[in-house]
Amino acid sequence: MRVLHVGKFYPPYRGGMEVFLADLLDEQRRQGIDAHAVVHGDPQPDDPAWVRRVPVQFNLVYAPMALGFRRALGQTIDQLKPDVLHLHMPNNSALWALTLPAARKVPWVVHWHSDVVVSNIKWSVAMAYMLYRPFEQALLERAQQVFATSPPYLQASGALRRWRGKCEVVPLGINLSTPPPAEPLAESLQWRPGTQLRLLSIGRLTYYKGFETLIQAVATLPSVELLIAGDGELRDALQALIDNTTPAGRPAATRLLGAVDDAQKHALLAQCDLFCLASRERTEAFGIVLLEAMQHARPCLVTDLPGSGMPWVVSHARCGLHVPFEDVSAWRSTIARLQHDLPLRTRLGLAGRKALHRSFGIEPCERAMARHYRGLAPGTQAAAPTRDLMVVIATHNNANDIVHLLQRVRALVNAPVLVVDNRSTDATCHLAEQHGARVLRPLLAMTSWGSLQTGLRYALIQGFASAVTIDAEGRYEVEELPTLLAAGRQADVAVAYFAAQNSLPRRVAWQWFRWVTGLDLRDFVSGFRLYNRTAMEAAASAEATLLDYQDIGTLLLMRRRGLRMTEIALSMHTHRTDRSKIFRSWANAVRYVAVSSLLGIAHGRNTAAAQRPK
Repeated sequence: MRVLHVGKFYPPYRGGMEVFLADLLDEQRRQGIDAHAVVHGDPQPDDPAWVRRVPVQFNLVYAPMALGFRRALGQTIDQLKPDVLHLHMPNNSALWALTLPAARKVPWVVHWHSDVVVSNIKWSVAMAYMLYRPFEQALLERAQQVFATSPPYLQASGALRRWRGKCEVVPLGINLSTPPPAEPLAESLQWRPGTQLRLLSIGRLTYYKGFETLIQAVATLPSVELLIAGDGELRDALQALIDNTTPAGRPAATRLLGAVDDAQKHALLAQCDLFCLASRERTEAFGIVLLEAMQHARPCLVTDLPGSGMPWVVSHARCGLHVPFEDVSAWRSTIARLQHDLPLRTRLGLAGRKALHRSFGIEPCERAMARHYRGLAPGTQAAAPTRDLMVVIATHNNANDIVHLLQRVRALVNAPVLVVDNRSTDATCHLAEQHGARVLRPLLAMTSWGSLQTGLRYALIQGFASAVTIDAEGRYEVEELPTLLAAGRQADVAVAYFAAQNSLPRRVAWQWFRWVTGLDLRDFVSGFRLYNRTAMEAAASAEATLLDYQDIGTLLLMRRRGLRMTEIALSMHTHRTDRSKIFRSWANAVRYVAVSSLLGIAHGRNTAAAQRPK
């Protein structure tokens, strides 16, 4: 699959969108997607072959104007022939896609990093947006999919209001696989000796960042120093504010460091006590720099800005506190509180680092996008399998069993484990993550089949050649993993059968199903199965998703596709007194029999019609 990103800038240009785009491109290419980008800027000697920069002639209301961008974009589309065009907004040059016939032949994905906020602070932005908005809306109308970066931002975005039906929230992420670069800080970039609370803020010195609030808040706080890393058009005005608010005879509580490189940025983050982001308009949509602070286990203090994803990130990660925007007194009192509460700062910082690895890595972000790419370009294929086996476990409030289950999987087959959790309210997810499992938490309640199917889709995207599915309630199943794997190598799907589990009513029902479907199986509901890649593709298909019950319907679907099935009789290693919940009421039993019978009859008729001579 080929994907062409149309971005604003690319490193070494500094900014959150640029950090994210670089990490996303690297991860997509690592996962087998042929990802490229067209961005603004002068070509660099060490640019990778998949990045094309277009020189900028001038800037107009903070927007880069590259007169050659339309031509460069058209040439790249003609040469690359991408399967998907991924447009990162806001970006005035991405609007050229509306004018290119070659671009209109490709599915579009819009990545909505931020609204162009109709600013109450900067009237020129409001005026420029009046001209920009019709083209922005035309781009959104043409796009097949829109990625928003947080639930609050999607909810508050006026620009996306008409298009929420095609929007999905995919939080941003950063690369966590390699340690961030760092270098010893020069003396000019260090806090004063004896400073009790070392504050840091990073960003372009521009109107919406709210640095004025921070400068005024710390001006009179004793033993507190704020360093601001970044450059921009407000540098002189901010320095004047620092000078005017510094009491006579005292050193300034704030210093402007100017632009810093990536290694210096991470060195500052590693040494600060508290990271602050005081942005005052929704132009600050997410705050990638918050993730970088969490990477160093730094607590975060942010503006409680309505409609921004910034406070959502901090709340979701439990890594910091919120302060009302432009409220200098509130900022001053909250900073003073954290100055004298080291245990709170430590607790917030550690929680942020843990949440970062759970929710804000680049890998889950890339997987979500890849899923949508393949939906938009169905002719493309996933990368060839690169791994052998994944074990998929469906859970719901299984805290008492999950640790033992994971330990036994590791001891028996030593395969990676994915836990798909169906809205547990106990410690299931926490324990699973602690013991090395990857945990997915779908936002909506799911059936056991929905959870297992989600796991199979994940295994497909990650390139696994086979997968075993286990319902965590079937505690005895894990002991039979080696037997299932050994017996299932000659079939596309192997279904485990536990004879002692069948009561008389179930045996009668199974006989009925065998007669209706023609499937010579002794158990139709076991979730303990081994799928090869072909079977995973069938089980993860849209047709399988629409089935009311996975048990008979999925097996019939696989038979119709000509897949080989085998059933394996296994013994139970652990006594079980509870019964399957499938017949917990007569109404449920009647519904199950009726639906399964209709499925069997319908598939039987389709098969007979397909075999009838023309």
